[in-house]
Amino acid sequence: MDSICHKSKAEIADGPRRLGRRGEDGSALLAVFWAIIVLSMAIGGWFLWLQERVKAYGEETRAVEALAMAHSGVAMAMNPKVDRFSSLLTAELGDGMGYRVEIEGEAGRMNLRWVLEGEDKTRLHIFKQWLEFVMGIELEDRDRLVDCLLDYVDADNNARLNGQEDGQNYHPANRMIQSLDELKRIPGMGPLLAVPGWRDWLTLNSKDKIDLVEAPEEVLKLLPGFGDAMVARWLQVRAGMDGVLHTEDDPKYVEAEQVRAALGMNPTAWKKLEPLVTAGEQTIRIKSEGHSGKVVRQVEVVVRKGAGTPQILSWTE
Repeated sequence: MDSICHKSKAEIADGPRRLGRRGEDGSALLAVFWAIIVLSMAIGGWFLWLQERVKAYGEETRAVEALAMAHSGVAMAMNPKVDRFSSLLTAELGDGMGYRVEIEGEAGRMNLRWVLEGEDKTRLHIFKQWLEFVMGIELEDRDRLVDCLLDYVDADNNARLNGQEDGQNYHPANRMIQSLDELKRIPGMGPLLAVPGWRDWLTLNSKDKIDLVEAPEEVLKLLPGFGDAMVARWLQVRAGMDGVLHTEDDPKYVEAEQVRAALGMNPTAWKKLEPLVTAGEQTIRIKSEGHSGKVVRQVEVVVRKGAGTPQILSWTE
């Protein structure tokens, strides 16, 4: 009886130890399960990270390919024998890669350097008319804009009536404008910069004068001796038989005298117009869009073509 009691007491005494061991075994098992879960999550996270890296690498590769395609389009367009009508301006090279190029004449835009150099009264008058009637700028704002531009580029420090010269918070460059971005820091430019797409109307890169082949109707109407009836006739002539400008049936003009002959303009009217115009100017704007898969990259280049190597005047990606 004592032994039974003794045994029972021993077993009773050993019970907590067994329960402790069972608790320890359960905790260890739980720790293993937890470790497996954490490891699975880590592996899953690593796999997702790897997928994202592969995807990003693929997109980066596509971006490089798309940019290379855009550059290929520019190189093709710069070839002296390639014009805006060439079938070579569009290409699909396989694996979802290719390019599409548009070419436009730069001399159809208003050239600020041509306007401002020498302060020629006739050119400045055309520019003022352009600001007022094409850009929709009020007379007072127009006069301030022009005077501020002239003060910015001239060599002296004498402010014009509506202009602004050197002051505490403003210092004009006293040189010709080198970039259209400079307009943002010149006083009086606000009304022009507020016009949507103002950059598309301006250039600093054409050789000089206004190209009669490229200029829009709004600019043609500002030219002296080029009245509404003459402009309407010229728009019809330069568009060719199909009536659409910049198609293959357009007459090819390489000098302004050919335009005079085509219109039969009298010598008096031509004498006023000739110093201001040209035709077939070789400065062009190339807009090249390259693609690889769904990734698209664009390059815009202004180039002056000629008999030799084309001269790159600006390059934007």
